[in-house]
Amino acid sequence: MRYAYAITGALLLGGAAATLATQAPATADAQTAQNDPQAMSAIAPRAGAPMSFADLVARLQPAVVNISTKQSVKVQPQQNPFAGTPFQDFFNQFGGGGGQGDAQPQTRQAQSLGSGFFVSADGYIVTNNHVVAPGARGATVESITVTLPDRKEYKARLIGRDVASDLALLKIDGGPFPFVRFGDSTKARVGDWIIAIGNPFGIGSTVTAGIISALHRATGLGPYDRFIQTDASINQGNSGGPMFDLRGEVIGINSQILSPSGGNIGIGFAIPAEQAKPIIDTLMAGGTVKRGYLGVGIQPLTEDIAAALNLPKNRGELISRVEPAGPADKAGVKQGDVVVRVNGQDVTPDQTLTYLVGAVKPGQPIKLDVVRDGRPLVLTATAGTRPSEEALSAAVGQDDDNAVPDRGDNQTDQAMTNTLGLTVTELTAQIRNALGLDSTARGVVITSVDGAGDAAQKGLRRGDLIVSINRQPVNTVEDVARLVNEAKAQNRDAVLLFIQRGRQPGGFIAVRLKK
Repeated sequence: MRYAYAITGALLLGGAAATLATQAPATADAQTAQNDPQAMSAIAPRAGAPMSFADLVARLQPAVVNISTKQSVKVQPQQNPFAGTPFQDFFNQFGGGGGQGDAQPQTRQAQSLGSGFFVSADGYIVTNNHVVAPGARGATVESITVTLPDRKEYKARLIGRDVASDLALLKIDGGPFPFVRFGDSTKARVGDWIIAIGNPFGIGSTVTAGIISALHRATGLGPYDRFIQTDASINQGNSGGPMFDLRGEVIGINSQILSPSGGNIGIGFAIPAEQAKPIIDTLMAGGTVKRGYLGVGIQPLTEDIAAALNLPKNRGELISRVEPAGPADKAGVKQGDVVVRVNGQDVTPDQTLTYLVGAVKPGQPIKLDVVRDGRPLVLTATAGTRPSEEALSAAVGQDDDNAVPDRGDNQTDQAMTNTLGLTVTELTAQIRNALGLDSTARGVVITSVDGAGDAAQKGLRRGDLIVSINRQPVNTVEDVARLVNEAKAQNRDAVLLFIQRGRQPGGFIAVRLKK
């Protein structure tokens, strides 16, 4: 700090004399500190900032292992571009695929690499699910190998996995093995020292150190993102390795990095122990991880959507869809409701509705604080059981905007183009069938979008179905004009549209009104 002040003084005063004057006290203090042990201790790092991590690492490193898998991947062979010509056989001689469409898929070998750590003396190992999961569609994991720091290798069995949290539990026979224990990540603070141990790039056990950069960090890659962020070097192959505090307890499981190149730039993420330990305990007991479920589609309360609803942004989440006969439907939750609290806990970008509901055991009550049309409501639902991630992410249909007829220009269309940046037409049976909508679909269809308007910037396009505006259903062009004019009369900056595209689930989009 003294050196920093010396440079600042020199820059402000702008002379060599000033530089000498400000440096002299620093030199004297340094000389005094060298001759006075008490003065030296006064400027030494405080307790808790160790001069070395060596003793801690020596105790922890034997419990951290390397994990590798062998996988079989079916790939489609290269098709013969000369099929049906005199060159067909020549191409096949050099490994080309069959040219008549009868080529059989070929099996290739692939590998994955990651890290893990023992949590018991009898050989239970924690890692990330993506370390031991098939790395490509159609791939099969043939074997999992665990390599200890002394290079001994063991074949491992997959005991259980939880895709949603990206955790997996393995088991090897033998032992006793050195193991580590989970700590209390709820007591972790930004700025605390941490140590990460893993096997980056397959070069062998590697130790890095850093601090906790942030807590409850959401990356948007999963429904339960709530990571510990660190600046400790974490690279490919560190996945599944432990993050230790200075007590030598696991407070996180290194899982992701943020990097444009795939290498470390000082932004790494670990699954908190508070989230991981209950899941691992369940898997060790032979159970299946079950989470609470409401049966709703949700959207974040962005600035534009919040403006359309006259609500503060980043507090609560918007219900875009309610599953018929699901827990939310039975509790009276409606499309367009904003859920602001779950069991007394605020819904925020760092503590999402999915995360809070998922923490509730199926069958338990869920108290929901809701805002509907500006009025607060309290609803009580009974948590269902969340389906598998595969079932929730099942693909839905496509759309065809070429089936939408153009509308002739008229004053209503022109007014909407000037205000909303789009034009619409009524939904006819012909358009409904062409867009793949079912017979229950209602709304108006977008026929054109002004490329310079906010609607285009939000991704709206020809063929999209507008189901409602400001939570009021629309079925005619006149409905749209009336609701837009009402919003303008109320001095609203935006309107909230519910959009459906083909057979895909709908969602809310806020479109700012042109002045």
